[in-house]
Amino acid sequence: MDQLHLTDFDIDRQLLTLPGVSLLIFTSVGCSSCRWARQHLPELPLPVERLCWIDAEENGGAVQRYGVFHLPTLFVIRDGAFHGALRCALSTDALSAGLAQALAQASDDLP
Repeated sequence: MDQLHLTDFDIDRQLLTLPGVSLLIFTSVGCSSCRWARQHLPELPLPVERLCWIDAEENGGAVQRYGVFHLPTLFVIRDGAFHGALRCALSTDALSAGLAQALAQASDDLP
C-alpha cells in the first residue's frame, strides 16, 4: 500500500488528482494512538490504494478546514471526491466496514 505525507501546501492538489481510494489520516507526534496508527495501519489489509498522512501540528490550515478535533482522525477520498470521516476502531474489520459504509454514501467536494 502506498503512503504519502501531505502538507497544507499540497493536500488539495494531491487528493484531487489521486485515483482510487485514499485514507487521509491526521496525526501528531505526541499522540500515542497516532503512533500506533502509523505503525500498524500500513500492515492492515485495507481496501485502499494509499494512506495519506498529515501532521496536525504542522498543518493548521488543513486541520481547520477538515474540522479535526481528535487525533488520529481519518477521512475517505475516492477519485478526488470526499466521502467523509471514519468513526470506528482502528482494526481491520472496523475500518473495512467503515470504508464500505463511507463509500456507499454520496460524495461531496473536498473541504
